[in-house]
Formats: sequence, structure tokens, C-alpha cells
Amino acid sequence: MVEEDIKKAGTASTRLAWLAAHWKTALPALLLVLLLAVFLLRQLQGPQVKTLSLQPRDFVQTVVASARVQTQHRVDLGSQVTGTILSVAVTEGDDVKAGQVLAELDAREARAVAKAAALAVAQAELKLRQLKEVQAPVALQADKQAAANLAQAKAQFTRQHDLFKQGFIGQAALDEAQRALDVAQAQASSARTQLAAHAPNGSELQLALTTLAEAQANAEAAQARLNYTQIKAPVAGQVIDRNVEPGQVVQAGKALFVLSPQGITELIAQIDEKNMGLLRQGLPALASADAYAQQRFKAQVSLISPGVDAQRGSVELRLRVAEPPDYLRQDMTVSVEIEVARRPQALVLPLDALHESASAAPWVWVLDDAGQELRRTELKLGLRSGGWVEVLQGLQAGQQVLTEASPGLRAGQRVRAVAAGASSPGG
Repeated sequence: MVEEDIKKAGTASTRLAWLAAHWKTALPALLLVLLLAVFLLRQLQGPQVKTLSLQPRDFVQTVVASARVQTQHRVDLGSQVTGTILSVAVTEGDDVKAGQVLAELDAREARAVAKAAALAVAQAELKLRQLKEVQAPVALQADKQAAANLAQAKAQFTRQHDLFKQGFIGQAALDEAQRALDVAQAQASSARTQLAAHAPNGSELQLALTTLAEAQANAEAAQARLNYTQIKAPVAGQVIDRNVEPGQVVQAGKALFVLSPQGITELIAQIDEKNMGLLRQGLPALASADAYAQQRFKAQVSLISPGVDAQRGSVELRLRVAEPPDYLRQDMTVSVEIEVARRPQALVLPLDALHESASAAPWVWVLDDAGQELRRTELKLGLRSGGWVEVLQGLQAGQQVLTEASPGLRAGQRVRAVAAGASSPGG
């Protein structure tokens, strides 16, 4: 009807004038014709699909887990004696050296006991010196004198006995000579005993040595108790806990400090048991603390527990950190990404592009060489990681693959390809 009205309008100028006057009536019809043409064109071209152009790239398969920082052991430090804390020299987070004093107790009584023990040692040493320098030489001289007196008494008794036989002296004189001989013999025996007691293996010397050893032992014990009034770091490390303040009365054996020794730092992770077949000692890893997510540091798998936690279905994994960053702290939570396999210049697909990915014959939609029609292509797959999968067979570099497993498509169907702009897998 519109065309008939235009024909009736006559000349071109007359028609333009008529269109100008009737444009509101003609415009909807023109738009309808235009939309119909676009619809038909798109029907001929097919539906719009997102595609990805396959290009070789390095592909790394990783296992990701959460872990905590742990040194190989901790040291609980406390007082070995009961006492009052006078001062505390460190706080949590301080780095300490081996032998550094962490806290001191009131040591007045311990110092007095140690001083008395030291004096007892000095007295025992003087007694031993007196024994060697005075008593032993005196005993030797007394033994010599007693031997000389005994020889004289024997000679005198012999003379008196001869005179008694000849009748020149009486029984009383002979008895006196016998008594003098007996006294000399007793004195000589006593002198020999005294000399033997002062000899190197004698009882007097051994007693003096024992007394000295006992005094030295008491002095060492007193000094040890005095040393206990200073709580020192047995090894270099970091104070990660402090439970003491000046003026506090502490009991022996109570933990006052927790020390994290310097040495090998490890990350302890729980890995799902389904990944056990991918793991082995020596695998490299990258870790980052939740508080410093942008600062990654290297680690290496050092131990895989032979047992499985039945309740959690996980395996404990230890990773050694050769160069721990300064901010790393005991029990800090970190994320670990363990590299279990690497493929240089591999063809990879997003897992969303796969159809029947769990079957023995997964497949994808691929565009033909002209980039207009769909073809179904079965694949042989390799590594999987982070939402991506390695293609071992079935595709070549440069082919256009649909990035989503869209329903309703069929082989040979014409489509309109649009670049998906998918992110790349980590490599």
C-alpha cells in the first residue's frame, strides 16, 4: 500500500515531498525490512561462539596447599630454681645469641653459698699443702729419730744383759734396759705408721685429697645454683613467647620463654591423598605468606609422610626453605604451589572447552580451515592444572577451538567466531 501511494505521487520531487510529509508512516516499515535482512544474514552465518587460537606455551602442573611455618624443634626455657625475677632482658620477637641472658633471678643467697663453698675449697687446699710441706717432712724426721733411738736402746740392752750375766748389775738395771728397749720399739713403730700415713698412698694424704675433692664438688654445685639465677639461651634463635615479668616468683621447671632456634626452616602442609602419585622428594615449590602475598620464596619437598591421615584423607608433606625471608615467623600460614611436572611448548586448552572430559574419549568443537563450520575432534590429554589441560593428540597449533562446551551445536554447522580472550595458564 505504501508503494502504491509513492507511485501515485508522480515525479521524484513530488515523491520526496510526499515522503517528507509521510515519513512517520514509512519509517517503521523500513526498519522492519532492515531487521529482517539482518536476521536472515545471521541465520546464514550461524550462531556466535567464543574461540581460542591454540599456541604452544610452557605448561606447569602444580599442586596447591596451605602450610604452616615450623623450625625443626622448639626450646622451652625456664628456671631451674625457685626464686624472684629481678629483670627480663628480651621480649617476643627478639633474636638472641647462644649464651645470651634472657632473665635474672635474685642471686644474693646463691652468691653467699658459692662464696662459702669457695672458702671451703681454699681451706682444703691449705690443709693438703700443710700435709705435704710440714707434716710429711716431720713424720719422716720422726721416723729417723725413732729408728736411731731404737738402735741405741737395743745396744744398751745388750750391754746390760752381758753385765747382768757377769754379776755386775742387778735385775732392776736389766729390767730398766728392757723397758727402754720396749719404749723405743713402740716409738719406732708409731713413727713408721705416721710416715706411711703421710706417704703418697697414705691415709692422711688420701683424706686430705678427699676433703679437697668434696669441697670442690660443693663449690661446683654452689656455682651451678648461682648460674641457675641467670636464664640463658642455649642456642641462637628467636623468642616466640614470653611468660614472665620482673618481680614474679617463679617455680623450678615452669616454662618462661619459648625459643625458636636458628637453623632449617620447614613448611608443614597437608596434601590430599589423591595427589600422592604426583609427589616426590626434591620437587621445587613457591610459597607466599598470606600477610605478604606478593613476595614469593622458594622451597623444596624434603619429606613425604609414609602414613595417611584417615580422618582428613591427607598426607603430611614437609618442604625445606633454604633461604627464609626475614618476615617469616613460627606458625605463620603460607600458601604453597608445588611444581609436579613441566611441559615446554605444549598445546593447552581450558577444561571448560572439553566435552565428556571424564570419559576415555574427550572431544572439542574445532572450526574448519575457513573458520566457519564446526568439526568434532577427539583428543588425547596429558597434564591438568589450574583449569587447563595439556593436549597430546588431536589438535595442532593455530587451530580455532570453542572455549565453552555449548549445547545445541552440531557438526558442519556454520558459526561466527569471536575471540574469547581467555587467560593463559601459569608457566
